[in-house]
Amino acid sequence: MAPSPELVMAALATVNDPEIRRPITELGMVKNVDISPDGVVRVGVLLTVAGCPLKDTITRDVTGAVSRIDGVSRVHVDMDVMSPEQRKELQTKLRGDRGPEKEIPFAKPGSLTRVFAVASGKGGVGKSSVTVNLAAAMASQGLKVGVVDADIYGHSVPRMLGVSERPTKVEDMIMPPVAHDIKVISVGMFKPEGNTPVVWRGPMLDRALYQFLTDVYWGDLDVLLMDLPPGTGDIAISVAQRMPTAEILVVTTPQQAAAEVAERAGSIAAQTHQQIAGVIENMAWLPCPHCDERISVFGEGGGQTVADALTRTLGARVPLLGQVPIDMRLREGGDEGKPLVLTDPDAPAAAELRRIAADLGKKSTSLKGLKLDISPVKH
Repeated sequence: MAPSPELVMAALATVNDPEIRRPITELGMVKNVDISPDGVVRVGVLLTVAGCPLKDTITRDVTGAVSRIDGVSRVHVDMDVMSPEQRKELQTKLRGDRGPEKEIPFAKPGSLTRVFAVASGKGGVGKSSVTVNLAAAMASQGLKVGVVDADIYGHSVPRMLGVSERPTKVEDMIMPPVAHDIKVISVGMFKPEGNTPVVWRGPMLDRALYQFLTDVYWGDLDVLLMDLPPGTGDIAISVAQRMPTAEILVVTTPQQAAAEVAERAGSIAAQTHQQIAGVIENMAWLPCPHCDERISVFGEGGGQTVADALTRTLGARVPLLGQVPIDMRLREGGDEGKPLVLTDPDAPAAAELRRIAADLGKKSTSLKGLKLDISPVKH
């Protein structure tokens, strides 16, 4: 006996759009369902844009979901494209009708998304590697995670997460690519082919950051990580202005020269009135391949030095969150787009990053700063 339309729609409700991460039935992407007496089911699917890069994924998921229904002999998936009116309806459904004024959802008083701005005083300390692996670890621990590659000149997050596809645009919304269950956006996704440099000045950098935060459809995130450029330049100032509730994560290496520069990067919080979540010491030591000793390739104590100095400067405790040892596989994973915390979670560097991620990912139970919809009762 052929299945009923209700059974087919129930199966389709289990298929999520790969970019938006919500059921295609809820998004109005199911155009029609035709069922023949011999059990052949033909499903019409409306893509958000022509040439959708993930249409093969949608076809596979729809076919798989419907094929599991008793009585289905074959499944055909026909692709079509949403009209401008349908795309506008989808935009309203996702973001609501906010009018012409755009807003940053993470900066609203009621936002439950924790935002971490990952900063360093200088380049070469592994800030992007730490960001990517923290994001992957948090996602693997069940959190909804997004990453903004705010290092406009030195963008490297797409490669480190293995993202090659470009974002999809729906009206004036941008659907970020997803890798390892992480939503990602980077200026590198919008450049022409090749390793073309980005030659922008302050106002353009701020505009790019603003678009990443307002035009991209992030959905409901638990954590947003922002990989900042080294130092205290335009992007760091823009983040402080646009996202005053963002917490700063300072990444340094053990040597004192790097620690002094990292301290300056963290001290910006004293002027912007931001909170520092803590300090992460990367490349803390090299495990000896022949014994259990630790080789201090870059010296010792830099992370604790930065944490103590920032504690004195801010008048509030800034913790040393962890010390990540040197591991060649961490670098290799970044080159291959496969974070170490996923490929070898028990490696010492991965285990430390996963521990830090678990500590940072704990949801706050405080109601401070939240607007509660409570009104007094009149008697």
